[in-house]
Amino acid sequence: MHDQREQPIRIFIVDDHPVVVAGLTSMLGTQSGMVVAGYASGGEEAVEMLRSRAVDLLLLDLRMPGMNGVDTLHALSRANIHIRTIILTSYETDEDIYRAVQAGAQGYLLKDALQADMVDAIWTVHAGKRYFPRHVAERLAERMTRSELTARELEVLHMLARGLTNKEIGAALDISGNTVRNHVNSIIEKLEVSDRTEAATSAIHRGIIEADH
Repeated sequence: MHDQREQPIRIFIVDDHPVVVAGLTSMLGTQSGMVVAGYASGGEEAVEMLRSRAVDLLLLDLRMPGMNGVDTLHALSRANIHIRTIILTSYETDEDIYRAVQAGAQGYLLKDALQADMVDAIWTVHAGKRYFPRHVAERLAERMTRSELTARELEVLHMLARGLTNKEIGAALDISGNTVRNHVNSIIEKLEVSDRTEAATSAIHRGIIEADH
């Protein structure tokens, strides 16, 4: 049987923090059977570089200026560039995990993961399997059972988080108060919360919306 280690895994790092890139490059450089084939500081740069570079696996940051990790995965797919990907991030909200997997990521690790876990994740994903730490897998499974919010419900949710009343939301979106109330009730049901205030705080906590909206 062919030994994977005969051909080093060519790893490409996408992260906007030079210290992270340097640390990963140094750490992976000590691993037998792995080589860092390049890096980019953002999604746009990564997509351009990967058009003409042979790479086996991406270590992709989730939150970067400009094109974030999920957008980068979508852009790579549109460009017909298919590379197995591990999200390497400081964030693990339900929505972050869910969006990354929906966009095609095969693994998800926090940046403070043990070196042994990172090496294990790289070999696992390179072999065509998925790698999710147990707590991440549990959060993903829980998120998968919840219904998607519609685009309009997300609009309403953003306005709820800003403290707008149903009347103000209706005026902003040019819809009736009854329609707003129906959207709010649907949001509360889908997020499995008890009221509009909890809907807003829960959505921020889960990463569905950001606090500064």
